Amino acid sequence: MDVSANGLPERSSWVKQSKRIFFRNPFIAAGTIIIILAFLVAAIGPMFCKYDPIKSNIRQRLLAPNAKHPFGTDGFGRDALTRIVYAARISLKISFVIVLITTILASLIGVGVSWFRWLDNPVMRIMDVLMSVPSLILAIALMGFLGANQTNLVIAIVVTQLPRMTRVVRSAAIAIRENEYIEAARALGASDLRIMFKYIYPNALSPIVVQATFLFAHAILVESALSFIGVGTPPPTPSWGNMLAEGREHISVAWWLTVIPGGSIMTTVLGLNLLGDGLRDLLDPRLRGQ
Repeated sequence: MDVSANGLPERSSWVKQSKRIFFRNPFIAAGTIIIILAFLVAAIGPMFCKYDPIKSNIRQRLLAPNAKHPFGTDGFGRDALTRIVYAARISLKISFVIVLITTILASLIGVGVSWFRWLDNPVMRIMDVLMSVPSLILAIALMGFLGANQTNLVIAIVVTQLPRMTRVVRSAAIAIRENEYIEAARALGASDLRIMFKYIYPNALSPIVVQATFLFAHAILVESALSFIGVGTPPPTPSWGNMLAEGREHISVAWWLTVIPGGSIMTTVLGLNLLGDGLRDLLDPRLRGQ
């Protein structure tokens, strides 16, 4: 390994190692490329769209893909490509916020119950109750109670996904808690918070990162499913789920209205799952040695 004058690895060596990891693992490479493209479409795609994603034009309704409308138009004459791009922004933004909030809450709860053992049983029994109900059914019930808007959509999906992430964090933290260096830190007088978030949590990040990628994919699917049945992102705001629902009414004469948003969901979820599989293979020491 190349070493600089101060004894630290040179940046070029780190870059070379990152490139080697990226190109040697096809899952990480393919997943990263797909996710980068999806986020680029969501971030800068609207800048290149010349049509309004909401304004209807009945004279242009249900046009097949053509030079002016590469993805055709929907039942209200709106450009499908423009709506796909704006829908990517909505769906990815909501899913990212869900992953961020869920990971933060699960990290606090999981590390906390692993260290303060008297909290473990009551908290995890609550998580078991939440996990006993299918996540989509629970999300539909919560949306019916809270009302259909994007804030409530985030809350509903976070509640359904929190138990699984919490169990991942808790399992990793319990395994790390039994290491000798944790006992040494306690013997030296380190506070509970210092031990939890300086010694336990950083060493539990690998399974958390992997689970977060799978959670991202699942959040996209749940958000799309809720929007499809009408309790997620409310129309006319475009999301992949409600675009599927609108296209279903014209599937016999306008196949592109279901194939294109469905393909967008499938490709993005595939990319996240490939990235998650690759990271799991890379970060799991038992698989790394095979």
